[in-house]
Amino acid sequence: MEKFLRSWRQDALNRGQHDAAIYIGDKVLALTNSDSDAFWLAQVHFSNNNYTRALALLSRQDLITRSTACRYLAAHCYIKQNQFDQALSILGDHNPTHLFRCSNSRRKLQHLNSRSHVTLRNGKTTASRSGRINSNEEREREDASNIRFEAAMCYLRGLCFAKQNAFDRARDCYKDAVRIDVQCFEAFDQLMKNSLMSPAEELEFLESLDFDSVSSPDPSVSQEAAHFTKMLYTTRLSKYSSPAILSDATETLSTHYNLATNPDILLSRAEALYTQCRFAEALELTSSILSSSQPSSELTVTPHLSVQNHLGHPPAVYPLHLACLYETGATNALFLLAHTLADHAPEESYTYLAIGVYYLSVSKIAEARRFFSKASLLDPHSAPAWIGFAHTFAAEGEHDQAIAAYSTAARLFQGSHLPQLFLGMQHLALNNMSLAHEYLSAAYAMSTGSASGNVPVISAEPSAGLPLLGGDPLVLNELGVVLYHQDHLDAAVELFRQSLSLAASLNCEAGAWVATRANLGHALRRIGRFNDALAEFDECLRIGAGGASMGYSPFLGGSGGSAAGVSLSSGVGGYEDRGLIGSLHTSRGLVLLELGRTTDAVTALHEAVRVLGASGGGDAAGGAGVAGTLLSRALEIWALEGREKDKSPPEPELPKASTSGTRGSTRPRDKGKGKQASEDVTRRRGLSARQARHEEEYDATQQEPESGTLEERMEMELDDEADGLLRRAMGRVRPGRSARRYGQKDPETLANETPTSTGTHIRPSRSTRNGKHRP
Repeated sequence: MEKFLRSWRQDALNRGQHDAAIYIGDKVLALTNSDSDAFWLAQVHFSNNNYTRALALLSRQDLITRSTACRYLAAHCYIKQNQFDQALSILGDHNPTHLFRCSNSRRKLQHLNSRSHVTLRNGKTTASRSGRINSNEEREREDASNIRFEAAMCYLRGLCFAKQNAFDRARDCYKDAVRIDVQCFEAFDQLMKNSLMSPAEELEFLESLDFDSVSSPDPSVSQEAAHFTKMLYTTRLSKYSSPAILSDATETLSTHYNLATNPDILLSRAEALYTQCRFAEALELTSSILSSSQPSSELTVTPHLSVQNHLGHPPAVYPLHLACLYETGATNALFLLAHTLADHAPEESYTYLAIGVYYLSVSKIAEARRFFSKASLLDPHSAPAWIGFAHTFAAEGEHDQAIAAYSTAARLFQGSHLPQLFLGMQHLALNNMSLAHEYLSAAYAMSTGSASGNVPVISAEPSAGLPLLGGDPLVLNELGVVLYHQDHLDAAVELFRQSLSLAASLNCEAGAWVATRANLGHALRRIGRFNDALAEFDECLRIGAGGASMGYSPFLGGSGGSAAGVSLSSGVGGYEDRGLIGSLHTSRGLVLLELGRTTDAVTALHEAVRVLGASGGGDAAGGAGVAGTLLSRALEIWALEGREKDKSPPEPELPKASTSGTRGSTRPRDKGKGKQASEDVTRRRGLSARQARHEEEYDATQQEPESGTLEERMEMELDDEADGLLRRAMGRVRPGRSARRYGQKDPETLANETPTSTGTHIRPSRSTRNGKHRP
């Protein structure tokens, strides 16, 4: 009868008929009065969310003190009711660390189980020791069951400490749970999901685990099971720790074990692509995860099922999918997904996260902040919700509030380098260079994959050198910006180059690092390496002309300040795509001016003004003022160079006497004519009279001595200009008699009778005469 009732009970539970399972289970307990049947009935109450009935059953028979499994279940019931102090009173405060040494004995048990039947040489099987081994097996299995419940209780302690914001103690409890039972995946998942360890600590912790203790029903495949478990855990590590190890594990699971279409493996690949700024490829993988629930044939028959494709998936898929949609500027897809989740999953935190991301993408910052706050309330351990909430303050320039929000995220997610990175970027925006350097150095130390204690200190000395250790290239870019503003230009150049090299080694999209390359060009320009700087700016424009996305702003790692597309790191001032292209043209024009290529500089600056002026406002339009100022100066220099080239060469065959006679009579008037001609030409070039007067005053202030030869040459040129003016003027006034009058009168008399006219040449300034250009 007991066997029949237990079979009935199990069958009802398998069909989800909890009331029947509870009814039959109560009858089984009444017949047997067994602790195992009582624990089983309490489990049914727990599965049916009847936590109070489960606690009453466990307490009534005093099972909590007598059974480890019942103690675990009772504590779990208190946690489900948010009674964490009562749960800790049952669990205790200390972990059974002495169980760490039991891994070898458990491995020996598996070895004994494989030798429970020994085959002799004559082919017979001896059972002389099987009786003793079977009796030992029962005790060892009970011990193994107790060990697993002890590990599970360590996991529950970690949950209680995390709810009480004691994250250090929670991390230790999770780590102890996995050390006691390496198959306690819940504890390992909490460590990875909440970023309680740095990437280097994650890799070190994984290598310290005893995967040989993994048990299998078939002892012959125990070693393979251990290797399989380790590869599964490897795919959950941070994607900055060791890209090669992660890639090998993912490839082996995809090919050897046919898990290429498994959502968790696809999600691991998408996360790796996202860290490489390959947002479109990552979006394809996340979209395939969301569309994998329904075959394409069903979608063609029932179109309404396409809405359900976004539902019923692991919650970890949605933050990454939303980030990819944001980075690619897919606002319509964000709008549709947010509405779908709001209609079908209104109680989930990722629903409000999706709404917040949509409002952030359309620059409705206040609405985005409200929904990010709602998401963080529903799930206090949601890193995307906290980071998005902080991004809304950063997007509005509220640096103090942003720093407070990022500091909260840094306290909650101690192993993630992103809050430290954003704190450094905010202090950089506030011009607090020392604090920015401190936070960014901490972010680099956390994102790198080096072992503990081997992280180099980022100094301002380029001679120290930086080994390529991995990590986030964006951190190196921001550190380079800090050193750039501190005038450590050689060190900044080194960091920018290392950031680009690291991005290339990670197979990152080239267009995502145009800002870093532009920063490198500016650093090279400031140290006087103009040709190298020009080459970097040209490369930036070449990459941008190829249609690549221009910027790196991961939703969990970026400024989030763009309206509906891609935003850039703080190293380029937060310009959007059009603003970055315009700033690149401005930078090229500045470098070309330094190189003396004025015509090319005018062309580049004119293009910069056109691009920046068409941006429609914001930072990019503000940059047009800088480009316009540089363009005016370049036009002024170009005009001076043009006048220098247009000057006719002196005529040495003129008589010396006439030259000396002309010198005394025409020099003052010629100077006046030259000044008027300069003003007229200046007006035709688009410059103001104020700039022209400034140019004449600049000439008057020069103290350089003039040689007699140069004076004579300039006076001869002015005489020729006067003669030319006179001939053209007389030709217009008296066409038929100009030649005769010119032959009859002295040039000085004609100059006095002729009205002032616009000349075609102006007297060059002293700086131009000496072959120099004013900067």
